[in-house]
Amino acid sequence: MSTVHSAPAYQISPSAGGHGLTLSDSAAKRLAELGAAEGHPVLLRVAVDGGGCSGFQYRFELVGAAEPDDIRIAADGQAAVVDAVSLPFLKGSEIAFVDDLAGAQFVVRNPNAASSCGCGVSFSI
Repeated sequence: MSTVHSAPAYQISPSAGGHGLTLSDSAAKRLAELGAAEGHPVLLRVAVDGGGCSGFQYRFELVGAAEPDDIRIAADGQAAVVDAVSLPFLKGSEIAFVDDLAGAQFVVRNPNAASSCGCGVSFSI
């Protein structure tokens, strides 16, 4: 019996900060563009909520400041923040920005997700 292994469709950046959560170059670039358009720096808040078609769903929000207990993930002078409750669901993930035929959006490349929906917004563990 042979086993077939296929390469992942993406490469997760090296982990940092003990939580392994990283912000990709594409996400940092998009945050810089959004901050320039707004006239001030913006942070990307990433959270995990219950719901969606797979059990959990990602929530993305642009904010001006972090909360005191947020975990900050930075790259190229830009940052995303994650609350302590969402962090275990995101451990080892990469936050990226993709612009393809399906649309332009922030995504989470989550190695903990056992399955996800077609749109990539909800997942199960």
